[in-house]
Amino acid sequence: RARALLQQLPPQDCDERYCPDLAEEERRQLRAFSARRRREALGQGLACPVPGPCHGCPCKKCGRRLNKGDPGISASRLGNQFWHPSCFSCHFCHQPLVDLIYFQQDGRIYCGRHHAELFRPRCASCDQLIFMEECIEAEGRRWHLEHFCCLECDAPLRGQRYVMKSGRPCCCGCFESLFAEPCQACGDLIGADSEEATHQGLHWHARASCFCCSLCRKPLRGQPLTSRRGRLFCSEACSLGRDASSTASDASDSSDSAFASAPSPDS
Repeated sequence: RARALLQQLPPQDCDERYCPDLAEEERRQLRAFSARRRREALGQGLACPVPGPCHGCPCKKCGRRLNKGDPGISASRLGNQFWHPSCFSCHFCHQPLVDLIYFQQDGRIYCGRHHAELFRPRCASCDQLIFMEECIEAEGRRWHLEHFCCLECDAPLRGQRYVMKSGRPCCCGCFESLFAEPCQACGDLIGADSEEATHQGLHWHARASCFCCSLCRKPLRGQPLTSRRGRLFCSEACSLGRDASSTASDASDSSDSAFASAPSPDS
């Protein structure tokens, strides 16, 4: 429950003591932002039996009727309406908010986290709201300027090339030394500058000379393919042709070896 509360109502969204690195202007904006939310949107869901005058009223979320005496949830900021306890949840993440603080916006209820994100972006690194005039946006998320850095060496990446690894940016040097995969065809590492093709957990350079049919060398990028024993083929025919030639070669070798070692009838 404590973890859920920290997720639903991050203390850094309303208390500057949890944001020690903010500049004074950012602190001022956080105080004003928090005060406005408390004044205009904050409430607490109250669990109570549905009163007689509300008998047969529809649940605000699911529309199913609530009868007199049924357990219900009322939200004072949203008027004389009721919810089923399981329906009283954040509009965005659907986490239950019964007996917890909620925030309302445009007739909908939100947990503190997702209500705040309606108005301010959240840094993907420190999980604090961003009050600076500038921030970095990448991969559908946002960062404080100083927090967009390599996950391994902490080198700043603003204006630099990077690779996303486990949802965080990584500089090209760290990526190639720590995370780059070897190409199944040529054996070289697939660097940050190279396009990569993957199949069944294996990796290739996406170029035609590496990602191609093992028999006829036809490029496979964007084409249907099949695989046998870690090798790629453009068709079932090529895969069977490869196996057939290998089998014939293996059988010939075995036959020669057996003939050479067999004793002659005379002896």
